Amino acid sequence: MRSVVSSGESMAKHAEEVDRTVALARTIALVNDKGGVGKTTLAVNLAGQLAGAGFACLLVDLNRQANVARDLGYRDTASDDHGRNLFDAITGRGQLEPVPGVRPGLDVAPGGIELDDLVSHMVGRMSREGLDANLALGNALSPLAPNYDFVVIDSPPEATFLVDLCLYAARWILIPTRSDGAGLDGMANVAKRFAVAKQYNPGLSLLGAVLFGTGVRSTSIHDEVRDEIAQAFGGQSPLFSAFIRFSEKTAQDGRRMGRLAHELEEDLAAQPAWWKALREGKRQGPRISATAASVAGDYRDLALEVLSVLREAEEHQSASLEGAQQ
Repeated sequence: MRSVVSSGESMAKHAEEVDRTVALARTIALVNDKGGVGKTTLAVNLAGQLAGAGFACLLVDLNRQANVARDLGYRDTASDDHGRNLFDAITGRGQLEPVPGVRPGLDVAPGGIELDDLVSHMVGRMSREGLDANLALGNALSPLAPNYDFVVIDSPPEATFLVDLCLYAARWILIPTRSDGAGLDGMANVAKRFAVAKQYNPGLSLLGAVLFGTGVRSTSIHDEVRDEIAQAFGGQSPLFSAFIRFSEKTAQDGRRMGRLAHELEEDLAAQPAWWKALREGKRQGPRISATAASVAGDYRDLALEVLSVLREAEEHQSASLEGAQQ
């Protein structure tokens, strides 16, 4: 009799894990232990590109600095709860209720200072539950995730407990990095915890790494980064061919105006030539940098490559399952 109960509980647990895995199958977490490597900028622009292409996206901001709010222009508005709902959902005090329609097709779970106590909560929870506690973010997301084509998570820098929440929730991780040593060290630190997280989240896979803020012609540096990735992840070197070029002015314009790169590109196209405004005697305010179009193109290339890699991986998985069933 005991074995029957045990078997039933095991089957129920397996079904629960399968349902959770299916629900989170297109969850992408951007992670790197190092700050300043472009995680937030990449997260908002990737989600914006996917939403602009007609996919329903949920962007989760797990960062107390809440730069997602600044990048998308909703900081300190009525919809900005500074992370309170996200905190409640992760700690089991409520259900996740994202802010709808921050952009067409793009909903957001805001971050902010209300996440300050999340680390101490996770420390206490881990003392009671062990590493299973790290499943909390995935548990909060799984009821809602089937409503979206993609869930994109922006992880905080140098916050081990919160990055682990991302690793235990995501199906895929995307690692932004700069070519400097600090960015690569942060990537290597993620690789170490990646191996532990896979024991609790077996579907977790490396989608790839992307170079952020790099030079267009820095091909030798790109090759060096590819070697670093291969060393960190046991021979794999999935460095995306798409990269985001360095443009400080475009980054400043985006954050100052709450506009994504492709939106700045549209604004640039509508911006009158400086000489025309001068001739007409119009007062000129801050002008959008001409590099906005190039940077927007970089994000388009990255989104297309992400979709291509995911499609190939999903087709391979589907073929493997069919082969196993035959």
